[in-house]
Amino acid sequence: MQKTGIWGKIIGALLGLSIGKLPGLLIGLFIGHQFDKAYARQMNGGFAGFGQNRASSAEQQAAFFHACFAVMGHVAKAKGRVTKEEIRVASAIMDRMGLQGESRLQAQNAFREGKEDNFPLEETLNRVRSRAGRADLLQFFLELQIQAAFADGSIHPKERQLLHIIARYLGFSEAQLEQRLRMQEAAFRFQQGGFHQQYQQQGGSYQAPPSRDQLADAFNLLGVDENASAQDVKRAYRKQMNEHHPDKLAAKGLPPEMMEIAKQKTQELQAAYDLIRKEKGFK
Repeated sequence: MQKTGIWGKIIGALLGLSIGKLPGLLIGLFIGHQFDKAYARQMNGGFAGFGQNRASSAEQQAAFFHACFAVMGHVAKAKGRVTKEEIRVASAIMDRMGLQGESRLQAQNAFREGKEDNFPLEETLNRVRSRAGRADLLQFFLELQIQAAFADGSIHPKERQLLHIIARYLGFSEAQLEQRLRMQEAAFRFQQGGFHQQYQQQGGSYQAPPSRDQLADAFNLLGVDENASAQDVKRAYRKQMNEHHPDKLAAKGLPPEMMEIAKQKTQELQAAYDLIRKEKGFK
């Protein structure tokens, strides 16, 4: 049985009495009672929801994980049929996550599910948005689809069209998606250029100077113009790190299987930022 408070009734009765004597008292008592009931529902629902969310966090993470790979399979089929290259890309992402055993099998099954002609894309995306809720997690979801689509170095027009649909259902504008596409394209070239690997192998430093294009990719990876000031670069870097930091994403509900992707992204951002600092002389 739901308990209600009494302060709404007391305040309502006193106000009603002062305004309209006995009839006012009765009306105020009724209004106050309704207020107490509504407040009780809000409080009980809030605490129940909190407990329920904690109890079902593993289920929500599993659903997020499944949706990521199912939508990835749907994007892979955007060009007409899934080729060996798309399957290789999906496997490479699973390798980056370190998926083995049951978790890898679940990802593969979800990917195959997304390839089906009757895959409910809109329903899946609406469910992701309503359950994930947090912008950082939704951004992670979108970026993972972009990474998968761009893993072969280019995005097919039909893939781009589908990514716009995905972005819209997740609550992102066309401009936001296009910016993420540019950033991912830069990230792909940055990785291909070997600077990220060199940065890791040499303990956070660069030996060979970058080309102009490589430096431009570092700026684009952070989402800023090449003529950006040191302050703007630092601000963009901190914003990106805040959005992709593994610990913060974990606290917001990112599945543990996906933590490695978030970790790699922060390393990539760090490498790009350090390259810009070194070449531009930023402190």
